[in-house]
Amino acid sequence: MDHLLQSSQASGRYLMRVGDLARATGKTVRAIHLYEQLGLLRPATRSSGGFRLYDSSAVERIRWIDSLHGLGFSLHEMRDVLRRWWTSEQGPVAMAGLRELFTRKLDETREAIRRHQDLEHELEDGLRYLETCQSCAAPGSVEVCVSCPQDHGVVAVPGLVEGIHTAPGSARRTFRPEIVRVEDMLSTRTPRGAERSSAPGSKRKEQDR
Repeated sequence: MDHLLQSSQASGRYLMRVGDLARATGKTVRAIHLYEQLGLLRPATRSSGGFRLYDSSAVERIRWIDSLHGLGFSLHEMRDVLRRWWTSEQGPVAMAGLRELFTRKLDETREAIRRHQDLEHELEDGLRYLETCQSCAAPGSVEVCVSCPQDHGVVAVPGLVEGIHTAPGSARRTFRPEIVRVEDMLSTRTPRGAERSSAPGSKRKEQDR
């Protein structure tokens, strides 16, 4: 990374421009500017030409951002963490807030792990069921697969496979009912004596209603 750094004669520190910091961390310049807008990152100083200059702590801060992002923290949550930390009057108070946040994220992480484990088991069940399909005893159209007579070694069809069998697309293969004219339906439902309504004057009464 040394070839990306330029020496500051005033402080003796190694300082980087934003492009150098982006290359050193694998980030885009736009991402680094966003970190600055949210208060997650600050340049150490500016050059005489007005360019932002960063020291090695900026690299560590971006690594910290990546670590929290991998744990499920949003950029706004990171910003709030820093604000609460630096605005706390006492260290124990700041630590307590951080501990509460980490505890909540740990619970969320464990719940996510549980959901992924459930999905893992569902995928394993589906793969075991589909394994026997490679040597299908009665190959045919997909309609045959819906009520497959082959022994797949399971009590019930796994949910991930069953969902395919009951997909909405199967509705296209359902029987279409016979077309019935509306006139025929009305004539079959006409009550006795309805023909009287056709007598003179009945139309006028209908129009007056």
